[in-house]
Amino acid sequence: MTTFQDIFKSGFLENVTSVSLPDMVIALVLAFCIGLFIFLVYQKTFTGVMYSSSFGVTLVALTMITTLVILAVTSNVVLSLGMVGALSIVRFRTAIKEPLDIAFLFWSIAAGIVLAAGMIPLAVLGSVAIGVTLLVFVNRKSYVNPYIVVLQCDGHDSEVRARACLDRQTRRCVVKSKTVQKGMVELNLEIRLKEDNTDFINTLAEMEGVQSAVLVSYNGDYLG
Repeated sequence: MTTFQDIFKSGFLENVTSVSLPDMVIALVLAFCIGLFIFLVYQKTFTGVMYSSSFGVTLVALTMITTLVILAVTSNVVLSLGMVGALSIVRFRTAIKEPLDIAFLFWSIAAGIVLAAGMIPLAVLGSVAIGVTLLVFVNRKSYVNPYIVVLQCDGHDSEVRARACLDRQTRRCVVKSKTVQKGMVELNLEIRLKEDNTDFINTLAEMEGVQSAVLVSYNGDYLG
């Protein structure tokens, strides 16, 4: 039976050469290509507020780094034990604001692992399938886009008139928040338009008692 002493006595360089140089080059080149594909899909499907190009580059680097790590782990048992210990103390504090970004991070890591394991068809075909799925579903536009209307009125009567106008012009109108101060009422309303026409916001702004009317495209990230 092999003991830990036998493992540590084994030749380090001899075990490292178990992964040939051509295999390393092929794995890293494929990791770069798949990482670049993930980056392009991320660009096409990004729906957040501010696009971060550094995150896209991170996806490419993460795919190659994961491939590099798994190649090292599979080539030498001693190195794998040390790497597990080193990676166990790593902590990431960067907040992930977009839920879809988590999927891209796991996709990059999974692609790197599968490539380093030698399952090239699975890595390529799986990445293509995931990319096509994301392109189809993420870029799919909703039939009725939600909006937020921010209204400032000078009292209850003007608020009632503004709400009545919105009810006539929209398919759905729901109050998200309401702030009342002396001589001022502020409303945040989520609406669904009957048609792609925003001229009603001009009518609202010109109504008597309405101080301002703001229309904002809403996807769930701006207001709670």
